Amino acid sequence: MLDKLAVIKKKILNVNQLQNALVTWRLMSQKIVFTNGCFDILHAGHVISLAGAASFGNRLIVGVNSDASIRRLKGANRPIQNEDGRALLLASMHFIDAVIIFEEDTPEKLIRAVSPDVLVKGGDYRVEDIAGADWVINHGGKVELINYLDNSSSTNIIKKIKESL
Repeated sequence: MLDKLAVIKKKILNVNQLQNALVTWRLMSQKIVFTNGCFDILHAGHVISLAGAASFGNRLIVGVNSDASIRRLKGANRPIQNEDGRALLLASMHFIDAVIIFEEDTPEKLIRAVSPDVLVKGGDYRVEDIAGADWVINHGGKVELINYLDNSSSTNIIKKIKESL
């Protein structure tokens, strides 16, 4: 029998494993939802938005920026947690079905590979600014925006920690 950690780790997939899971889920007529982010310091805002994303379908896939991608986007001092740790934390959430780390600065390539039924991002985005939104819409999917918890961001948490030192 698999231990609980092994069950969690099985949700962290590479592209080939994800493609296989997608075939199975689609054969079962499951609605596929995709969202993405850095998830550097997991906080309440992440949990709220991820749970909300899961409510749009049957299977939630979460794309996670790689360490190199975060450094390019947020600077040399980020990420705080490495990609494996961030992926493991996300995979431990019962409403997340798959976690995949991507190397690019945007998840556009991954979104095209997944071709989700629903693409979800936080309400601080505009649909026209979301990577992959046009692909999803042009392939019959929808883009949903979720309200997020004000003042809850990894950047704000890091800033608060620095100010308290």
